[in-house]
Amino acid sequence: MPKLKTDKRSRLIETAANLTYQYGFGKTALADIAREAKVPLGNVYYYFKTKTEIGEAIIAQRVMEFRMMRQEWEKSDAPKDRLLAFIQMTVDNRCALARSGCPIGSLCSELDKSGGDLAREANRPFNELLSWIEAQFATLGKGREKKALALHLLSALQGVSLLANSFDDPDLVVIETDQLKKWIRAL
Repeated sequence: MPKLKTDKRSRLIETAANLTYQYGFGKTALADIAREAKVPLGNVYYYFKTKTEIGEAIIAQRVMEFRMMRQEWEKSDAPKDRLLAFIQMTVDNRCALARSGCPIGSLCSELDKSGGDLAREANRPFNELLSWIEAQFATLGKGREKKALALHLLSALQGVSLLANSFDDPDLVVIETDQLKKWIRAL
């Protein structure tokens, strides 16, 4: 049975997201994406006219991934449990973080250096994530402090992701997230 066009497009996006996570957006060529997705290079241009369009699709993919994770976290009625689940996601991904850093943070950092519309668009996943974290703190009765608390939590996780990658040490993630979990439980 032939694959649908959307399947090929989805495969290209997933492959592009994985390759840019491993090697960086700038170092990932359209030919690399085509080869890894097992799609003729000419077909890549059918779905994406430019590398910028692929970048936009990767960002949209990361937003969708976050929304799917958020659905899992929101199965809990308690905002503390939702925040703890978010922190646990970082622990669960510690080996990938140590190997390649945060997929969103790495992409934002790299694209920001080149500037332009794609760089401004890259922070969309972080914007959604910060809003969601703020909502959890607001539900905990921390309305006046919600922005600062959300920023602190996300900054701590991004910082430890960067350090785990720099030192190639996933245990750094465990050390920091243990402290963050204690902080959340104490709120």
